[in-house]
Amino acid sequence: MKRPDASLQAPRVGVFKIPTDAPESDGTLEWDSTTLVLVELDAGGQRGIGYSYADRATGVLIRDMLADVIEGRDAMDIAGTWWAMAAAVRNLGRRGIAAMAISAVDNALWDLKAKLLDVPLVKLLGAVRDAIPVYGSGGFTSYSNAQLCAQLAGWANAGIAMVKMKVGRDPKDDPRRVREARSAIGDDAQLFVDANGAYARKQALALSHAFADCGVRWFEEPVSSDDLAGLRMLRDRAPPGMQVAAGEYGYDGTYFRRMLESGAVDVLQADATRCGGISGFMRVAALCDAFGIPLSAHCAPALHMHPACAAKAGRHIEYFHDHVRIEHMLFDGVPEPEGGRLHPDLSRPGAGIEFKHADARQFEI
Repeated sequence: MKRPDASLQAPRVGVFKIPTDAPESDGTLEWDSTTLVLVELDAGGQRGIGYSYADRATGVLIRDMLADVIEGRDAMDIAGTWWAMAAAVRNLGRRGIAAMAISAVDNALWDLKAKLLDVPLVKLLGAVRDAIPVYGSGGFTSYSNAQLCAQLAGWANAGIAMVKMKVGRDPKDDPRRVREARSAIGDDAQLFVDANGAYARKQALALSHAFADCGVRWFEEPVSSDDLAGLRMLRDRAPPGMQVAAGEYGYDGTYFRRMLESGAVDVLQADATRCGGISGFMRVAALCDAFGIPLSAHCAPALHMHPACAAKAGRHIEYFHDHVRIEHMLFDGVPEPEGGRLHPDLSRPGAGIEFKHADARQFEI
């Protein structure tokens, strides 16, 4: 049977700025809102949705530079559209805003293709597991001790076996905050820390031993993710059982390959809202397979659930407080973790989520 015409129409782009539910900060940044850039693509009687957590400029770039590149292309030929977008932004540089724009479109293309084929996205990508673990992520440096402990303990009590907190804003106070967090979650849950590159090398090394006394198993960006030598030093000299992780700021394959070739991390992170969408994420997963390094999906849990279940190297997804809140507010079909894992809904085609335009209108910019 001849398939219906699947020529892409011009993308619809929406930008939504959602205030946080409390002031938030980490070791190097403070914020009070999160911006979601939504892309909707129509073809063959179906609509695909994709998004990135980016900036308003990302939406402008999609409308001004990518819309004409996308319109009229075959929705089934995702790779061709991806490379056409990459060529269109050559003179801007493909990293940063341009990469996030391509990511949002690519995520919509994969959702659309799965809907055109009437299959769940994980089946189109090729499932290697039926569910993926999550780790609760928040514990902002702006939180009081009571807020910190209540949030982390809430996840642990809900059956999420791993929780992460931010460190680095006040290094002298970080050991105390980590002890408070350990006391709140008990001995069974794993405790992760994320410095967002706030520490110097020797400072991070000293603190890794203090954190190890509280059973910390994961030290994310102890130094800047651009300092590959520093990450490698921490990986080699951190206490046994503590894994060094980085990669969330990667926008292209070269970045991830260099990080892996340098032996900088025990676990690589990638974010499909930044690294070229699901197409880019699956390329990173292939690199992880080649280097024998596990892959952790950074944030955007509703978006990462299907590709993470299709990535052999996939270990877990960051269940980030802001994004969990936004995805439940603005999308239908977002699942809750069961036993600390997210299960793709195989009864729904595509990524299994739909945008709630009426609920989102108040946040549109």
